[in-house]
Amino acid sequence: MSSWNSFEEIEAWQLAHDFYTTIISISDKTDLKADFSLRDQINHSSGSIMDNIAEGFERGGNKEFIYFLSIAKGSAGEARSQRIQNP
Repeated sequence: MSSWNSFEEIEAWQLAHDFYTTIISISDKTDLKADFSLRDQINHSSGSIMDNIAEGFERGGNKEFIYFLSIAKGSAGEARSQRIQNP
């Protein structure tokens, strides 16, 4: 399927992981911590980016990997939209 041996080697997964940890840090240190609904939603959507990259890779097929990359892209858009709601 690919030249990667694990999803952790994929640069997109690494960037998604960094994004997720940044979002968690921001949500713990800003007024976002008081907005439980938005905080939980943006934490989930940002985590879904890396999770879907990992799941697609682990399924072992190119078509499924591409499908899950598409879902990850959608989660990235969702997180971006939530960021705009709470600048």
